[in-house]
Amino acid sequence: MTVQIALRAERLTRTFSTEAGDVHACADIDLRLHEGELLVVRGPSGAGKTTLLNLLGGLDAPTAGSVWVGDDELTAMPEDARIAVRREKLGYVFQSFGLIPVLSAAENVEVPLRIARVDASERDERVAEALELVGLSGQAAQRPYELSGGQQQRVGIARAIVSQPRILLADEPTGQLDSRTAATIMDLISELVHKQGLAAIVSTHDPLLVQRADTVVELHDGRLTDAGRRHGRHAAEVPAG
Repeated sequence: MTVQIALRAERLTRTFSTEAGDVHACADIDLRLHEGELLVVRGPSGAGKTTLLNLLGGLDAPTAGSVWVGDDELTAMPEDARIAVRREKLGYVFQSFGLIPVLSAAENVEVPLRIARVDASERDERVAEALELVGLSGQAAQRPYELSGGQQQRVGIARAIVSQPRILLADEPTGQLDSRTAATIMDLISELVHKQGLAAIVSTHDPLLVQRADTVVELHDGRLTDAGRRHGRHAAEVPAG
């Protein structure tokens, strides 16, 4: 069975101009992400991981190169079309959780559906399903300050998947968590990928977390320095570097 490519980048480059000269945050990056694959981008702070995820998710525009979501070239779209792709096909998880303090867990998860003007009854059903998937059905009415850091990140993951995206992008999602909780969150993301068929890219500098990945790529000074290791059905599909 052929595994579809969910997202790909070709010669992706992002250069920032500063008084001290040009900074190449990402340079000539080629990347492939398949359906049902958990890919980890590993590298030290300042390596360009956040910039790369912002480019892949259409939150930033590259200086050169292209990003494709399925058969759609994200980087060639006008802004309104990119917004539609981000809303319908991409889910984001952030290191800082990004929850709205005055809203309950369920209300935070519901936000993307309200923006998309999903019918109220369908919103309720999908929010309940997302909270159940992340193991927080019993905390739906609690506000962020009543939840642990790990629980808050679970709410963040539920919010990211409630719109039923094809691709999950997680930027250092365990950066504010202790090692045990971080491992639990990575296990959850891995389970969602392999049981729900999501494709996910997770950035981290934690060497313990890469063990959950199907694929690991190394990023240093904005460049991929390792084509990555692939397992199982992706083993023969490493792009040339």
